[in-house]
Amino acid sequence: MLIIPAIDIIEGKCVRLTKGKFDSKKIYNESPVCVAKDFEKLGAAMIHVIDLDGAKTGKPVNLNLISQICAEVKIPVQVGGGIRDFATAENYFSAGVYRIIIGTKAVLNSGFIKKLLAEFGAERIVISIDCNGEKVATRGWQSEGRENIFEFAGNLKMLGIKNVIVTDISRDGTLTEPNFELTEKIQKIGLNVIAAGGVSSLESIKKLKKLKISGAIIGKAIYEGKINLGEAIKLGKPLSGLTKRIIPCLDVKNGRVVKGINFKNLVDAGDPVELGKKYSESGADELVFLDITASKEKRKTLVEIVRAIAQEIFIPFTVGGGIKTVEDVQALLRAGADKITINTAAVLNPVLITQTAKIFGSQCVVVSIDVKKNADGYFVYIKGGSEKTQLEAVSWAQEVERLGAGEIMLTSMDRDGTKDGFDTEILKKISEAVKIPVIASGGAGKLQDFADALNKGKSDAVLAASLFHFNKFSIAEVKKFLLENNISTRL
Repeated sequence: MLIIPAIDIIEGKCVRLTKGKFDSKKIYNESPVCVAKDFEKLGAAMIHVIDLDGAKTGKPVNLNLISQICAEVKIPVQVGGGIRDFATAENYFSAGVYRIIIGTKAVLNSGFIKKLLAEFGAERIVISIDCNGEKVATRGWQSEGRENIFEFAGNLKMLGIKNVIVTDISRDGTLTEPNFELTEKIQKIGLNVIAAGGVSSLESIKKLKKLKISGAIIGKAIYEGKINLGEAIKLGKPLSGLTKRIIPCLDVKNGRVVKGINFKNLVDAGDPVELGKKYSESGADELVFLDITASKEKRKTLVEIVRAIAQEIFIPFTVGGGIKTVEDVQALLRAGADKITINTAAVLNPVLITQTAKIFGSQCVVVSIDVKKNADGYFVYIKGGSEKTQLEAVSWAQEVERLGAGEIMLTSMDRDGTKDGFDTEILKKISEAVKIPVIASGGAGKLQDFADALNKGKSDAVLAASLFHFNKFSIAEVKKFLLENNISTRL
């Protein structure tokens, strides 16, 4: 569960309100920028910023200050308050904001939300469900709407929204506890819920974690010393360390999913949209889409297929193939990708890693590393595995981490499609050499291979294709086997 510290801004200062009432304002720091930097130092993975002046007036007031926060910290910043037109959304993204929070306008104009989703993608749009009782509140919580919160949440899901922030206004700033029942009900609708309002103790975080809530926003409790942010972040993580992820991969050529051996002798494995929907519904933790000939053929990724898949799934979605520029990244995120993965472009233009991480956040950037073992060690290959580089695999992994990558997808070309098991030797070397997550790819043939990649190879996730495509194993079977072998996976 992601722990997100909050910064509320009024007249350029860091404040907190009680129950959303502006006359209850209490100033905690004269410099929101300094607060943001402190949160980053304490280990926060994201910061939640609200322009309360903007929420009240209906237009951004503290844009320049928020731009400064984004410039001073490396972690993603999500921002809300007064975002009620498309130009304001664009201005925030241009200022370096990772994702925007829409409240009032989401209630008043669903067309606006559709436009934002089409332009920027579901991962970068969060809807704030702020409520008094079972009614949605608007205009900086100063007005109570007539819309029922549960009907509103259902409509958001149908529009394609994935992430929502749920706040019971009567609990906000009271240092009591969040509305667990409300939060759980909205989560059951099928949305990723971030709880806010009243998160005031480590016990509250434990309860939210037990409900498998996606995240918790904490404000006043940090400022008042009720919660230590470092302890909260640690508590938010799974008890046995990070859970392991099971990720199906769609290798796509000419609009069809294919699979071969050692990147050759490809055979048809099905329709990518149908397979994506199947995996989303059957418990996959994420989905990877690779347009495997885009780089070699010097063309862009098949965006329309990406868009079609994104509309059918409700799990994190990573897309790669033919990405060369920040504009290519933006186009895929707008089409519905949550993360992008680059291999050839990362090698030929390493600055793209840094540029993408700075604009969209490191968590959005996955660097694919395709390796083969030679007499002198493991070396990196590009252009769909057709061209060898002089990059030694471990050194390159460390370099992409330094450049800003948030994750590595490591594929053994020697093992790909062979079903001989993952190359745990190189997996372990790279997993131990970097601090970012490593996804194991290439070689799954039996259930024990998944366990070996996670244990011996020390990877954080396991990716497979043909085993799932041709129904040798289901996602559920893999997770059951891992659980029986004391390996924690996402439920």
